[in-house]
Amino acid sequence: MAPPNAQDERRQNGVIKKNPGCNENISFQELKRIEKERRELLLRAELPFWRILLYFNGTSLRDVATDSLVWTTLLIYIWIRVTAYSIDYVPTAVAYLEKTNISILGGFLSFFLVLFVNQTNERFLEMYGFSKACSGRIQDVAGVAKAQLPRREADRLVRYFNAAHIAGYVGLNAIGQGSPYSKSNFFNYYNEKYHLLTKNEMKALSRHDMDNSALCMKELVTWCEMNVTRAKKDGYIDSHQEKFMHDKILAFRAAMDGMYDYTDQPPHFFYIHFLVLLSALYLPLFAIDAAYATGWGDNKSIGIDILQGIIVFLQCIFVSGLRSLGTKMIDPYGDDLEDLSVINYVEGTLEICRTIMRSHQPKTD
Repeated sequence: MAPPNAQDERRQNGVIKKNPGCNENISFQELKRIEKERRELLLRAELPFWRILLYFNGTSLRDVATDSLVWTTLLIYIWIRVTAYSIDYVPTAVAYLEKTNISILGGFLSFFLVLFVNQTNERFLEMYGFSKACSGRIQDVAGVAKAQLPRREADRLVRYFNAAHIAGYVGLNAIGQGSPYSKSNFFNYYNEKYHLLTKNEMKALSRHDMDNSALCMKELVTWCEMNVTRAKKDGYIDSHQEKFMHDKILAFRAAMDGMYDYTDQPPHFFYIHFLVLLSALYLPLFAIDAAYATGWGDNKSIGIDILQGIIVFLQCIFVSGLRSLGTKMIDPYGDDLEDLSVINYVEGTLEICRTIMRSHQPKTD
């Protein structure tokens, strides 16, 4: 059960929560399976084109195949062409459609779709940069802590920092479209495996709802800053080293805040609705225009019908595929195969920190 102040934490973090708890049933094993497929998907980008065409999962075809607008467009084209073979005269509508210019609407739609994909791709890469920056800042602090602090103090600082990293991803579940990473299936697993927080430390954080706010991450970051300040007072580090570590800790928090900011503010719904509306109007009109222009009466040809049908289908792939691509990149911290590899970032950081903390330099001759 969430703490009494959970709703207050949601308000403090400007949460737009969708379907609370919708991802709670995803187990850690399922998250690992998705992560494995996600990493394999990244390696496909350099395959020969003929092998790339053989894949279905993680491609635009999966979304196109389930898009009702695509099938509606194709059915409109097929219905008109079937009608053309059932009559032996040229409808008057053919002459009227010759005066229209659907390509103008197609040009505008193409421009807005490409602009949409560019914007969401820029968001995606920015958020990827934030994730990698978080990992980098933890490694920076771990290196100085290993070299300058007593083992007990260094271990505690690195433990808190890694716990803040994982808690930050869990807190993303409270905003935007939600996240599959929860305290029960994500944080607790790594906490038990790497012994990040003791029972007393977990109890101190229990006043925050980790699944529904970033406050656990914020408090753990503050603990890291307090540990650095204490190390300076105890004489383990000098002012320059203290400033360096504080700067890295604050840079980590800023990167996490960047992820929260982007996740909480997706592209405007007005813009997305505009693209969907244009698509819903353009594709059926394109199918009608192509079907009527294919031929009537003595000008009918099965070969031309098939060719025009392929062109209509390609136009559907272009419009639906670009729109789906842009939409998938809006929130890269979900459970889609195209999302960022959060588990890889977390486990990589934990293993690097473990290597740093266990490092022993051999004696020189």
